[in-house]
Amino acid sequence: MEATLAPGNDPPPHVHSREDELFYVLEGAFDVYIREEAFTVESGECIFLPRFKPHAFIIRSPRLRLLTLFSPGGLEDAFRSASFPAQQLDLPKGAVTYSTADLEQTAQRLSNCGVRLLAPDEIAEQLPLYPKTAFTESRQRTGQ
Repeated sequence: MEATLAPGNDPPPHVHSREDELFYVLEGAFDVYIREEAFTVESGECIFLPRFKPHAFIIRSPRLRLLTLFSPGGLEDAFRSASFPAQQLDLPKGAVTYSTADLEQTAQRLSNCGVRLLAPDEIAEQLPLYPKTAFTESRQRTGQ
Protein backbone atom coordinates (compact mmCIF):
# COMPACT_ATOMS: atom_id res chain seq x y z
CA MET A 1 0.00 0.00 0.00
CA GLU A 2 1.33 3.47 -0.79
CA ALA A 3 0.34 6.27 1.57
CA THR A 4 0.96 10.00 1.58
CA LEU A 5 0.72 11.46 5.07
CA ALA A 6 1.21 14.80 6.81
CA PRO A 7 1.82 15.70 10.45
CA GLY A 8 -1.38 15.13 12.41
CA ASN A 9 -2.07 11.85 10.61
CA ASP A 10 0.13 9.88 12.98
CA PRO A 11 -1.63 6.73 14.17
CA PRO A 12 -2.15 6.22 17.89
CA PRO A 13 0.21 3.73 19.54
CA HIS A 14 -0.99 0.23 18.72
CA VAL A 15 -0.11 -3.44 18.33
CA HIS A 16 -0.87 -5.87 15.50
CA SER A 17 -1.84 -9.48 16.23
CA ARG A 18 -2.06 -10.77 12.66
CA GLU A 19 0.58 -9.17 10.47
CA ASP A 20 4.10 -7.81 10.30
CA GLU A 21 4.63 -4.39 8.73
CA LEU A 22 7.47 -2.97 6.70
CA PHE A 23 7.65 0.73 5.90
CA TYR A 24 9.85 1.95 3.05
CA VAL A 25 10.17 5.74 3.00
CA LEU A 26 9.74 7.17 -0.48
CA GLU A 27 9.81 10.82 0.69
CA GLY A 28 10.17 12.58 4.03
CA ALA A 29 11.04 11.35 7.49
CA PHE A 30 9.36 9.99 10.60
CA ASP A 31 10.28 8.80 14.07
CA VAL A 32 9.26 5.23 14.84
CA TYR A 33 8.87 3.91 18.38
CA ILE A 34 9.01 0.13 18.95
CA ARG A 35 9.00 -1.02 22.57
CA GLU A 36 12.08 0.53 24.24
CA GLU A 37 13.64 1.78 20.97
CA ALA A 38 13.24 4.83 18.76
CA PHE A 39 14.42 5.28 15.18
CA THR A 40 14.44 8.17 12.72
CA VAL A 41 13.65 6.76 9.28
CA GLU A 42 14.24 8.91 6.20
CA SER A 43 13.89 8.71 2.40
CA GLY A 44 15.40 5.53 1.01
CA GLU A 45 15.33 3.71 4.35
CA CYS A 46 13.00 1.05 5.66
CA ILE A 47 11.94 -0.33 9.02
CA PHE A 48 10.38 -3.65 9.96
CA LEU A 49 7.69 -3.82 12.64
CA PRO A 50 6.95 -7.38 13.78
CA ARG A 51 3.50 -8.39 14.97
CA PHE A 52 2.91 -8.36 18.74
CA LYS A 53 5.42 -5.47 19.21
CA PRO A 54 3.68 -2.24 20.29
CA HIS A 55 4.65 0.68 18.09
CA ALA A 56 3.81 4.19 16.98
CA PHE A 57 5.26 6.87 14.77
CA ILE A 58 5.43 10.63 14.49
CA ILE A 59 5.76 12.35 11.12
CA ARG A 60 8.72 14.78 11.10
CA SER A 61 8.46 16.23 7.59
CA PRO A 62 5.72 18.30 5.93
CA ARG A 63 4.92 15.29 3.74
CA LEU A 64 5.66 11.59 4.22
CA ARG A 65 5.26 9.06 1.43
CA LEU A 66 5.47 5.43 2.49
CA LEU A 67 5.32 2.11 0.79
CA THR A 68 3.78 -0.16 3.43
CA LEU A 69 3.89 -3.92 3.18
CA PHE A 70 1.68 -6.12 5.36
CA SER A 71 2.41 -9.80 5.72
CA PRO A 72 0.08 -11.56 5.51
CA GLY A 73 -2.13 -9.12 3.63
CA GLY A 74 -5.59 -8.03 4.72
CA LEU A 75 -5.11 -5.00 6.96
CA GLU A 76 -5.32 -2.72 3.94
CA ASP A 77 -9.08 -3.41 4.00
CA ALA A 78 -9.37 -1.39 7.24
CA PHE A 79 -7.93 1.63 5.43
CA ARG A 80 -9.83 1.06 2.21
CA SER A 81 -13.15 0.92 4.10
CA ALA A 82 -12.57 4.45 5.47
CA SER A 83 -11.17 5.91 2.24
CA PHE A 84 -12.38 7.40 -1.00
CA PRO A 85 -10.62 7.79 -4.36
CA ALA A 86 -8.24 10.74 -4.62
CA GLN A 87 -9.47 13.62 -6.75
CA GLN A 88 -5.92 14.96 -7.17
CA LEU A 89 -2.38 14.04 -6.16
CA ASP A 90 -2.11 16.64 -3.38
CA LEU A 91 -3.19 15.84 0.17
CA PRO A 92 -6.84 16.79 0.59
CA LYS A 93 -7.71 19.71 2.83
CA GLY A 94 -9.97 18.88 5.76
CA ALA A 95 -9.68 15.13 5.36
CA VAL A 96 -10.38 12.98 8.39
CA THR A 97 -7.14 11.93 10.08
CA TYR A 98 -6.36 9.96 13.23
CA SER A 99 -6.32 13.23 15.17
CA THR A 100 -9.77 14.28 13.92
CA ALA A 101 -11.51 10.90 13.64
CA ASP A 102 -13.77 9.40 16.26
CA LEU A 103 -11.26 7.36 18.24
CA GLU A 104 -13.82 4.73 19.29
CA GLN A 105 -14.87 4.11 15.68
CA THR A 106 -11.23 3.92 14.61
CA ALA A 107 -10.44 1.49 17.41
CA GLN A 108 -13.40 -0.72 16.45
CA ARG A 109 -12.53 -0.71 12.72
CA LEU A 110 -8.91 -1.64 13.46
CA SER A 111 -9.92 -4.18 16.12
CA ASN A 112 -11.92 -6.03 13.47
CA CYS A 113 -8.58 -6.50 11.68
CA GLY A 114 -6.60 -7.59 14.73
CA VAL A 115 -5.08 -4.21 15.64
CA ARG A 116 -5.47 -2.94 19.19
CA LEU A 117 -4.89 0.68 20.25
CA LEU A 118 -2.90 1.02 23.45
CA ALA A 119 -4.36 2.64 26.56
CA PRO A 120 -2.40 5.55 28.11
CA ASP A 121 -0.94 3.37 30.87
CA GLU A 122 0.17 0.79 28.28
CA ILE A 123 1.83 3.52 26.21
CA ALA A 124 3.81 4.72 29.22
CA GLU A 125 4.90 1.18 30.10
CA GLN A 126 5.44 -0.37 26.67
CA LEU A 127 6.67 2.64 24.66
CA PRO A 128 8.74 4.59 27.21
CA LEU A 129 10.48 6.75 24.55
CA TYR A 130 7.23 7.80 22.86
CA PRO A 131 6.63 11.49 23.68
CA LYS A 132 4.01 11.63 26.41
CA THR A 133 2.24 14.56 24.81
CA ALA A 134 2.33 13.38 21.17
CA PHE A 135 -1.11 11.83 20.82
CA THR A 136 -2.93 13.70 23.60
CA GLU A 137 -1.92 17.08 22.15
CA SER A 138 -3.29 16.23 18.72
CA ARG A 139 -6.57 15.05 20.30
CA GLN A 140 -6.82 18.23 22.41
CA ARG A 141 -6.30 20.45 19.33
CA THR A 142 -9.37 18.88 17.79
CA GLY A 143 -11.46 18.83 20.99
CA GLN A 144 -11.56 15.03 21.34
